[in-house]
Amino acid sequence: MPSVTKCILIFCTFFAISSAAQASVDVQVDLSSQRMHVTSGSGETYDWPISSARSGYVTPRGTYRPTSLQTMHYSKKYHHSPMPHSIFFNGGYAIHGTYATGALGRPASHGCIRISPANAAKLYSMIQAEGGAIAISGAPPRSAPFAGAHHHRHAARPLAATPANPAPASEGWPFGHF
Repeated sequence: MPSVTKCILIFCTFFAISSAAQASVDVQVDLSSQRMHVTSGSGETYDWPISSARSGYVTPRGTYRPTSLQTMHYSKKYHHSPMPHSIFFNGGYAIHGTYATGALGRPASHGCIRISPANAAKLYSMIQAEGGAIAISGAPPRSAPFAGAHHHRHAARPLAATPANPAPASEGWPFGHF
């Protein structure tokens, strides 16, 4: 009989160790509320504002595992814009820090999920240590025209008055948009 007790004890110990080894970060992104809820394997919880895809762009929905972590990534697609503490999860889509913190809480990106630099650093270190799963759900709220865009009605001008090389849309925004 002692050997049965010993086997049960070994099994329970193994189960407890393997459960702890599989603890990971649970990232729940709600596009409807523009919020991210994070639960670590140790039970810590966080709730942060995000920015997802603005009108004309898409943030993919679904469940993903992180595929790549980069302390600092520069977007090849969007003017080498900095993406601190990038957690890639679906091709070129990532959760990353943004310096445009005033836009958090509303759609503003080209599809990535933006969070504050401090929150990105925290999430990055948690995912690096524990691994994780990312679930993205909800329907994004309709976004107003981009905050940097000014729409004015102008009388039609002759073509000769149109500048030959108009300024790029991102001019005046030092950190670009994703």
